[in-house]
Amino acid sequence: MNIHEYQAKAILRNFGVPVPEGHVVYNGNSARDWAKRLGDGPYAIKAQIHAGGRGKGGGVKIAKNADEAKKYARAMFGMTLVTHQTGPEGKTVKRVLIESGCDIADEFYVSFLVDRATDMVTLMASAEGGMDIEEVAAKTPEKLFFEPIDPVVGLTAFQARKVAFKLGFGIAQVKQAVPLLMNLYKAFIETDCALLEINPLVLTGDGTLICLDAKLNIDDNALFRHIRIRDLRDYDEEDAMEIEASQYDLSYIALDGNIGCMVNGAGLAMATMDIIKHYGGDPANFLDVGGGATIERVTEAFKLILSDDKVKGILVNIFGGIMKCDVIATGVIEAAKQIGVTVPLVVRLEGTNVGLGKKLLAESGLNIVSADGMADAAQKIVKAVQSQGE
Repeated sequence: MNIHEYQAKAILRNFGVPVPEGHVVYNGNSARDWAKRLGDGPYAIKAQIHAGGRGKGGGVKIAKNADEAKKYARAMFGMTLVTHQTGPEGKTVKRVLIESGCDIADEFYVSFLVDRATDMVTLMASAEGGMDIEEVAAKTPEKLFFEPIDPVVGLTAFQARKVAFKLGFGIAQVKQAVPLLMNLYKAFIETDCALLEINPLVLTGDGTLICLDAKLNIDDNALFRHIRIRDLRDYDEEDAMEIEASQYDLSYIALDGNIGCMVNGAGLAMATMDIIKHYGGDPANFLDVGGGATIERVTEAFKLILSDDKVKGILVNIFGGIMKCDVIATGVIEAAKQIGVTVPLVVRLEGTNVGLGKKLLAESGLNIVSADGMADAAQKIVKAVQSQGE
């Protein structure tokens, strides 16, 4: 789960991490009032969306006084902010962070993430922080360095000092950086983050280290342990269909194609999308109903696929292990009867109760095409969808 910058900073502040003073606002007048409360300018006016690169897209402005803060904030509200992470459609700005300005002398990059290669949380850092960190990673990866963290011991003071010296800090900054990095690691672990990113970590003119921007991604599977964090979820920033899917514990991601997919198991779902592409089709979604889905969940999954206007055909690909083929078949039949299917539907079933599942589909009276194997299923649905456009 993603959260906004101002929410991430509030969490980090509770862990003793130095962040600028600021407040989120929802209109121009509040921006002016909160700017005055923060003291003399300048102020940073920052659009709050779930995407990076806001500065390049016009989502970050520096105001010299409170009236200017109001002007910039009012201009941001309702704007469609387009960055390299939002895609060309952009995101609508509904919240703005008003923050005390900062005298930036230098910028650095720090993040904690799960490294799949080492199966460890890893501290990644660079002396080349700021808006162009992606370019640094792409063109000069040698400027990024990594410090694997033993899960039993945790981040040690020695490791934090080593990273601080690699960043080029002097003794005064090293003394600040060690507790800062260790508190960031503590926040990462205790809030079950998948990613914690500080970009930039700035060195101010008076030699102070401050986390000027913060990004926290929380592991969805751990949200039951963090009720307050779960309540920070901004549904306006998420796809409506993905939100609906989450209500039924479905793993759903909308794509740009026209062939809806319902599959059990993430690996099989990925393979299904690949084979659809292989035979010239375009998947409209990733949808994993899980290994122990109920008839209700399968019915809702089917409804979800059919609610996408782009879908011109549906491929159901089920390998019954824990999931039984007759349960899938019953769910498909129930959903099809409730909604009415006007697009081609191809079903491939294998595994537990496959005979019963196929029998239920055959006797349903619905126009369902049965397939033997993934290749056969993919070819049939691609051909059926393509024939519609001819």
